Amino acid sequence: MSETPAPAPRAEGPATPVLRAEGLVKTHHGEGASARAVRGVDLALRPGEFVAVTGPSGAGKSTLLHLLGGLQRPDAGSVWLDGTRADDWSEARWAVERRKRIGIVFQFFNLVSNLSVADNVELPALLAGVPPKQARAKRIELLAELGLDGKDRSLPGELSGGEQQRVALARALVNHPPLLLADEPAGSLDSKGTREVMRLLSRFHGRGQTILLVTHDARLASAADRVISFFDGRIADDAELDGMPTRGTGISGVLELTD
Repeated sequence: MSETPAPAPRAEGPATPVLRAEGLVKTHHGEGASARAVRGVDLALRPGEFVAVTGPSGAGKSTLLHLLGGLQRPDAGSVWLDGTRADDWSEARWAVERRKRIGIVFQFFNLVSNLSVADNVELPALLAGVPPKQARAKRIELLAELGLDGKDRSLPGELSGGEQQRVALARALVNHPPLLLADEPAGSLDSKGTREVMRLLSRFHGRGQTILLVTHDARLASAADRVISFFDGRIADDAELDGMPTRGTGISGVLELTD
């Protein structure tokens, strides 16, 4: 009796993007005329991808990152995390998700000035329900890897800018978030601090960390494997670092930015 042949393996489709945006629009209302900072942004990050969004200072890149991380709400469009629509989440839901799934690093560190380095790093883990012993162990591991041994009891104001940014990176990664958003992480650092941040981002990306970096610094952008460039308020280029475009250039997926 002939054996029934085994079924052919199923072809796997593309992985669900870690982060996806469709038609994002954001207008800033201030004195005088309103300024549309983001218009019609379409963007997707694949798991393990390191994407840099580059453009001149004041171009609206940070607004885009804040929309993607739930720090601001879009006027129109949608944001998706791991295939789940997120732009209509409450502030409380976003706060929970940022503790678990999204690490954010800011230009000016945003550390709690009256808490020690140890407490700054452990706080997100404790708020996420991690047992204190486990949070402490993870903090010790991260600070050691980031060259901050012996700084546990220091206050942020006692550290250099580069050291504070490394603390901020440890805080963002303490809960093993699938996605790291970095908003001009070297914008307030000297050249040495910039190299440190570049090296650390490359190291964590090498371990599979998905990263979206917003920067006007070409040195930092060169650490990414995909670079999205803006010119004259539009997406001018979206390409892998080997020069192969990941999608058409020009006005498709327009991001209109204001200085």
